Amino acid sequence: MILKNLENYKLVLASASPRRQQLMKDLGLEFEVRPADVDEFYPENLGMTAIAEYLAQLKADALNGGMPDNELIITADTIVWKDDKVLGKPADRQEAFDMLKSLSGSQHQVITGMHLQSKNKRVSFHAVTEVWFDEMNDDEIYFYIDKYKPYDKAGAYGIQEWIGFVGIYKIEGSFYNVMGLPVHKLYQYLKEF
Repeated sequence: MILKNLENYKLVLASASPRRQQLMKDLGLEFEVRPADVDEFYPENLGMTAIAEYLAQLKADALNGGMPDNELIITADTIVWKDDKVLGKPADRQEAFDMLKSLSGSQHQVITGMHLQSKNKRVSFHAVTEVWFDEMNDDEIYFYIDKYKPYDKAGAYGIQEWIGFVGIYKIEGSFYNVMGLPVHKLYQYLKEF
């Protein structure tokens, strides 16, 4: 493993996301996948970055029972923030359309909260990326929804898919954060863990 400080740890990624798993592999990390099954509810008084961190901590807490000394749990939760509210994963085609229509021709934020937890240490952090969408017509939005079925994605889109090619004209911040894992920031925190 490239990170010598983690040689005595067994890394556990608490995510079923194939995108997060691939990005972790691309970082050169060896890890076990152990998805955390939690209801993603949060206190209403939290702001955008606090929501993402809270949900990441919730996932870590779900796996924390009887944690061995040598495990390091890595959790993440990505939200899309638009007009002071969270756009989560769409429940159906209409909700996906409504989300993408609201993102069309405007700017929003993508926030990933991260949580690293061993038996004796807990660290939370987040990354924010500003994303600008071009104006998209209804046919383009429905084409994307019907072909890519973005029901497992916050905000109803994946930047690495067709909609990212034709609809997103500018981002400020980490591209990989929009995919669900701010790999540069994660690597820095793992180096210091």
